[in-house]
Amino acid sequence: MKVHKAGIGTINYATAALAVLIVLSWFFITETVIKVAVLSVAAVLYFIVIQFFRYPQRTVIKNEKLILSPADGKVCDIKEFVENEYLKSKCLQVSIFMSPTNVHINWVPVPGIVTYMKHKDGEFYAAFKDKSAEENERMTTAIKMKDGREIVMRQIAGAMARRIINYVTVGDEVDQATEVGFIRFGSRVDLFLPLNTKLNIKLGQKVTGSQTIIGELQS
Repeated sequence: MKVHKAGIGTINYATAALAVLIVLSWFFITETVIKVAVLSVAAVLYFIVIQFFRYPQRTVIKNEKLILSPADGKVCDIKEFVENEYLKSKCLQVSIFMSPTNVHINWVPVPGIVTYMKHKDGEFYAAFKDKSAEENERMTTAIKMKDGREIVMRQIAGAMARRIINYVTVGDEVDQATEVGFIRFGSRVDLFLPLNTKLNIKLGQKVTGSQTIIGELQS
């Protein structure tokens, strides 16, 4: 299994901790049943860490008229909403909740130029709650397409997430195969789209990052 670069440090620490636990168990736990139980739990936790940072190999079909899902997860909200941080206008908001079992890589939903990025510190409420969008730690990224329209993508840290990692900067030319970043341990991504976007998804639907078509941009 290939792992994402965002997890190399964490996996190294987890491997070292597992090795130390094996040594300590070998020398200090005499009861076989207890030793097996301790090592079994440690092995399961280690596997969970590896799974969290897995790096799926995906073929991305690029299309500038389509909005691809920026993340794996489930659509938890669809509504009209005023995006006040950057666009300052009413948009169609699509929110995707990523549980700890999902792949946590975030992809660019549309091709274009990164025109805005801003990180905001905040709280760590559960990512599926509405107040998480305003009060949690977040990173907002705007992408301007060739026709001048801009789409905003907002990465929001969840109750378990403690770090949003980003790989793009303002001025970068990006496409739908570009990784925006990675959020560690449970989170949410909000998209702010033109009001006339034709949506191809529905509330509660499971989506796959860089694969599922969220919607179609209208002329």
